[in-house]
Amino acid sequence: MKQNIVKLPTDDFIVTYRGDIVENRHQVHAAIVDANGNMLYTVGDPSRVTLIRSAAKPAQALAIMETGASEHFSFNDADLALMCASHNSEERHVSQARSMIAKVDAKETDLRCGGHVALSDAVNRAWIKADYTPTGICNNCSGKHVGMIAGAKCLGADVSDYHLSENPMQLLVKRVVEDLTKLKEDEVKWGIDGCNLPAPAIPLYALAQMFGTLAAAVDSDEGSISQERSQNLARIFHAMTQHPELVGGEGRFCTRLMTAFQGSLVGKLGAEGCYGMGIRVAEQTKNLGTDTALGIAIKIEDGNIQILYTALMEILEQIGVGTPEIRRELADFHHPKLLNTAGVEIGHFDCAFKVRAVR
Repeated sequence: MKQNIVKLPTDDFIVTYRGDIVENRHQVHAAIVDANGNMLYTVGDPSRVTLIRSAAKPAQALAIMETGASEHFSFNDADLALMCASHNSEERHVSQARSMIAKVDAKETDLRCGGHVALSDAVNRAWIKADYTPTGICNNCSGKHVGMIAGAKCLGADVSDYHLSENPMQLLVKRVVEDLTKLKEDEVKWGIDGCNLPAPAIPLYALAQMFGTLAAAVDSDEGSISQERSQNLARIFHAMTQHPELVGGEGRFCTRLMTAFQGSLVGKLGAEGCYGMGIRVAEQTKNLGTDTALGIAIKIEDGNIQILYTALMEILEQIGVGTPEIRRELADFHHPKLLNTAGVEIGHFDCAFKVRAVR
């Protein structure tokens, strides 16, 4: 990392009011770096070690591609988008996952992720009405798990334990995460994610570096990574931005964000209030003092997802990324209304933090 990390006071909050009464203070941490890893702006503690959860999916997808699975099993860009998804379990998502299972000649029972309640209220209502019990193919991470099965097959590894940390597939994921974050092996900690795969914990600036590298690959084959890896990263970026409906689903922030920005940035949610974003080089990024792509990583200390989206939109506004017209398309995330069950507006959000330039 080409930077000196300065630990700043962690007093940056989004405050929620009920009437004129402070109800909650949500602490915000964020790192904004260029694709070379230079720290440009911060909020709170940019070195806060964070379990990045599903924000790791582009790196996991890259590891799958580097096994040769994409070519061997003829995965298309829609398949790659689903590998990077935390999807709604809508029919289009489940159908895509089933298509992928067929391509790798596997069975749904090979999945080690399990079923869960859908991230979409509409899907849950339909499931309840049909008395349907979701299985692993409906898991919001099902695309990634099918990809892991494919990667394990290409590596000649045991498919039955593709999810375990000692499996060659997961050992490759670890190396890829270390490469993309420019961290040493002992600087990356590992837990178990909600979907039963290993989940990395890294400083926020390293997550921002990962997404900056992802965005930079689209516009340049140069840099510290190989041409093949750069091409793979560019394909992942395009897969996510060209199929945003598969990455999230109806009404989801990731989907609406990438739809609104029309290929200029990629974004991925991680559970418990974490987010990674990569922004391609443009006049707006050059105005921030860099000639490269940008990476943004953010963590809300208490894990609140609604607050996460508000904070992210506030950061984009403060650093001037996106036109006012684009940001207005996402205004319901930036300035959500606090309503009670009668539909009465009873409070508001105050973005009390300021993005600080690193001098």
